[in-house]
Amino acid sequence: MDEQGNLIRLYPVPFRLVTEDQQFAKWQWIEAFIEKSPADRRPESHKIGMDTISAGAKLPAGDWKERRTLLDKLTVYDSFDELEKARVNEGVTLGLLRPARIATLHIRKAASEEWTPQEIEKLEYLQRQPNLFDERQERASIKRLEKVPFDFHYTYECLVDGEIKSYTHKIVDWEASQLYRNVRRQHGAEGWETPFRKKLEVDLPSKDLMLLMGTIHRFPGQWLIVSLVYPPKLQHQTDPQISLF
Repeated sequence: MDEQGNLIRLYPVPFRLVTEDQQFAKWQWIEAFIEKSPADRRPESHKIGMDTISAGAKLPAGDWKERRTLLDKLTVYDSFDELEKARVNEGVTLGLLRPARIATLHIRKAASEEWTPQEIEKLEYLQRQPNLFDERQERASIKRLEKVPFDFHYTYECLVDGEIKSYTHKIVDWEASQLYRNVRRQHGAEGWETPFRKKLEVDLPSKDLMLLMGTIHRFPGQWLIVSLVYPPKLQHQTDPQISLF
């Protein structure tokens, strides 16, 4: 997001090709030259001048006061229906959604556990920087990236006109993928799912969990959960009362 509270999509960012002094973390300000992406009609989508990135101040880890101040600038939708209405009427393709309840986490085998030739070709295209790597080096580097062999989906509930509605969307948050890699290394192939589920089904929903939703360029009506935002609950904040019967 920018300082005015506008959500901005910068894509692609070949992060591993960014010089060390330009690399940035989550919740860190950067300055850079950006321009509207000519090939992407989504209003939030912009291209970034990679060599213009200047990494700035980091928001202190664990200090949510300043982060809350920034989040308060954003529209937070209470239901997916509201977000989809904003897409249809206003062209919104990025938005924060606060579900009433996380119902379950689905873990399904990915269609392919290894990179397909088509995926490698796409990754090469997105990450290529002329004259930096030759084709063999580039392909070998991409093959070393560990592909997560599972797809993760949240089924969540929202209150819409006093009624409970359920939705299911795929999670493509990098942190979720990295969590899988970490617990897989720590607990092995047979033991990773329990701590993974605890984090996404128990720990995060106990906070003020918000889903950063974004659409797919080629399929403008299809939404993904692109990031999970989970500040602690405010003192006055309580769980919505959802009657199950």
